[in-house]
Amino acid sequence: MNGIDLIFKIAIIGIILYLVNQVLIKAEKEELAMMTTLVGVIIVLFLVIDLIRRFFDTVKSVFNLY
Repeated sequence: MNGIDLIFKIAIIGIILYLVNQVLIKAEKEELAMMTTLVGVIIVLFLVIDLIRRFFDTVKSVFNLY
């Protein structure tokens, strides 16, 4: 997964979460809307954490830090 794919994945997740959040707020389910937003943030954090892990692995291999 390269950087552009990650940006598109994050954007799609954000758009879907926005739509679901608005529907839930209109249905007066604010608590559920907050939970869906929290789940979306956690998913995006996992995507970014995986990217950071791969970055550090690359840095270790470039500088022979094994």
